[in-house]
Amino acid sequence: MDAIQQQFVQLLEKQQISLSTRQLDQFELYYKTLVEWNEKMNLTGITERDQVYLKHFYDSLSVSFNYNVGEVSTVADIGSGAGFPSIPLKIAFPHLKITIVDSLNKRILFLRELVAQLGLMDTECVHGRAEDIARLSKYRDQFDLVTARAVARLQVLNEFCLPFVKKGGTFIAMKGSEIDEELSEASFSLAELRGKVVKVNRMQLPIEESIRHFVEIHKLSSTPAKYPRKAGIPLKEPLVKL
Repeated sequence: MDAIQQQFVQLLEKQQISLSTRQLDQFELYYKTLVEWNEKMNLTGITERDQVYLKHFYDSLSVSFNYNVGEVSTVADIGSGAGFPSIPLKIAFPHLKITIVDSLNKRILFLRELVAQLGLMDTECVHGRAEDIARLSKYRDQFDLVTARAVARLQVLNEFCLPFVKKGGTFIAMKGSEIDEELSEASFSLAELRGKVVKVNRMQLPIEESIRHFVEIHKLSSTPAKYPRKAGIPLKEPLVKL
């Protein structure tokens, strides 16, 4: 174990997360595969090893710092990009059944290759727009936990993500430093999509000290039939009270 991995392990131990040698090997293989594929397609602007471990791996696992991931079994990650936060969560919490939805087929090809390389079970990578996939009965109102990391503003994310959450389940939106305006903008979409903000957790990323917010939203009942609207409409016409 080198200094970068040692720091990663120590930071996680402060959050009561311990990793086996196999899990550490998986993170290292993840890093190498990410950098290799990044030369052929744009997966991330962050490629320095220490930064990937901190800003991608540790940051992804921070979902679990204030939320008991051990108590959930099914997770959907919407607009996952290069697999954040779902793949780090799957490595650290192997019991999770993961579904990743992304609209770009090239990213899905990368993720499928990554899942195979890492030997991850119960991990499905689905190519399609969130608005279309959420209409399929296999995915609609099905998941204990749904995550999205830096995908869109909250009023839009709610329409992308809440249709995947089962009644009584949770959607966690991973956001940056400014959150108050987004929360007030999102109140109408939350009401329409049967969601309720139960808490907002704030975290300072170690070492570089940037601020993260985790908006935890509880799903009160099944998604109304008219949502999500057709692909592209949520971004163009976010749900706001007229």
